[in-house]
Amino acid sequence: METRISVLRKPWIVGVMGSREESGDEAGARRLGQAVAERGHVLLTGGGTGIMRAASEGAHGAGGLVLGILPNDRKRPMAGYPNDFVDIAVYTGMYEARNVINAKTPHVLIAMAGGAGTLSEIALALRAGTPVIGLNCPEVALFGADPILRVGSVEEAIEEMDRIIGEFKHRG
Repeated sequence: METRISVLRKPWIVGVMGSREESGDEAGARRLGQAVAERGHVLLTGGGTGIMRAASEGAHGAGGLVLGILPNDRKRPMAGYPNDFVDIAVYTGMYEARNVINAKTPHVLIAMAGGAGTLSEIALALRAGTPVIGLNCPEVALFGADPILRVGSVEEAIEEMDRIIGEFKHRG
């Protein structure tokens, strides 16, 4: 039996980055993932636990497509990678170097609670010109780069995501 996937338009990709540890922001991450899927966008995460799992669960539950950029390769499994809600697992074998993919692939990146890995993804995204929405994320500013769009709630993050994707749609 042949399976076909039909794509009617180029998908918009939204990255949700954050801690692999439990942070207390998982409910918000689930809501973000759900909002991404409800709008027909693809969710990109690091494919692991914590914020990544919660966002993936939200998108998966809403019928969305979840892309996980994993630090490990198939021969060297890591606990929690990929999480149960990742539809497409990209085994990079690049460990922290995969953050470049996480930062440069999405049309917009939403950064949540996280540590050094999230901080590097924010910096790489800003340097690449990827818009970054910050919700309870580490502080960072780069000379010559657009600033992080700081928001105070999940709903504000969703509004900014919609605005930024809307700008991409108008550009063609």
